[in-house]
Amino acid sequence: MIIKKLYIKGLFEITPEPHFDHRGFFMRTYDQEIFRQHGIDRDWVQENHSRSEKAGTIRGLHYQLAPFSETKLARCIRGRVFDVAVDLRKESETFGKWFGIDLSEENRKMLLIPQGFAHGFCTLTDEAEVVYKVDNIYTPSHEIGILWSDEDLRIQWPLSGTPVISEKDSKNMTFREFKEMLNTLE
Repeated sequence: MIIKKLYIKGLFEITPEPHFDHRGFFMRTYDQEIFRQHGIDRDWVQENHSRSEKAGTIRGLHYQLAPFSETKLARCIRGRVFDVAVDLRKESETFGKWFGIDLSEENRKMLLIPQGFAHGFCTLTDEAEVVYKVDNIYTPSHEIGILWSDEDLRIQWPLSGTPVISEKDSKNMTFREFKEMLNTLE
């Protein structure tokens, strides 16, 4: 398993190393000890699985407020997605910066997204499935979202045409509104 720190502190790209033979492959997607050696020590409490039927579907950008903030370990098990994490940690040097990575069933990469980040993805194929572990319970009363198309964030989504998006995600707040909300929480 190759674990690589990314330029935004707390984000990790994780690449399993499959063992192939005539039957197919076997790979470890999580190893508590290897993760701990890289400073990633989480108690995963839930695992989620989403399936999107059409390329160009955007899910997110989802965020859980404290005390229910979530670390996520995301991987695409079918198809291909462009996975995005946005740093919403107010004191971070990279506050408001985003990182995107292709996750696919072919490259088998995973993205570890720590607490304090909004998360979302855009499907690049029809029939894309994403599985992700979380280290906190989902609490609807603490869920918010940042608008996928926010002009201040300028996320470079690999889209051609209008995305498929839920009504809920189309009503997410802007990054500017999020910063105003942070100021009222202090």
